[in-house]
Amino acid sequence: IPASFMIAQAAHESGWGKREILNKDGSSSFNVFGIKATPGWTGKVAEVQTTEYVDGKAQRVTAKFRAYGSYEEAFKDYARMISSNDRYRDVVAKSGTAEGFARGLQKAGYATDPEYATKLAKVINTTMRVQRALA
Repeated sequence: IPASFMIAQAAHESGWGKREILNKDGSSSFNVFGIKATPGWTGKVAEVQTTEYVDGKAQRVTAKFRAYGSYEEAFKDYARMISSNDRYRDVVAKSGTAEGFARGLQKAGYATDPEYATKLAKVINTTMRVQRALA
């Protein structure tokens, strides 16, 4: 997966750093990818209110998210999850374009927002345009 896709996804998930998932004490969970703490997760957890889409309708729910000790840990965990989880096999295979990557993530169930792929592809393409302009 291109690094620009990962950075764009972190930007999208965290609202460009303005909506980070916080621990109970207000400190950063460093979870800029919005990765939930599934039953197999044995690390720290941050429990926060979030919006989930159920049958296409937005609902506020409390959910548990993974908490990390640094952004480096978050990026490593994300890379490990995307590359080793069978659920995301097609995502990696279709990461040749922003749209293919974003649609693959949505199809694999990464997010419940029905517009997730469209929104993420837009952020990826914007990020790539900025990178090209600065090159």
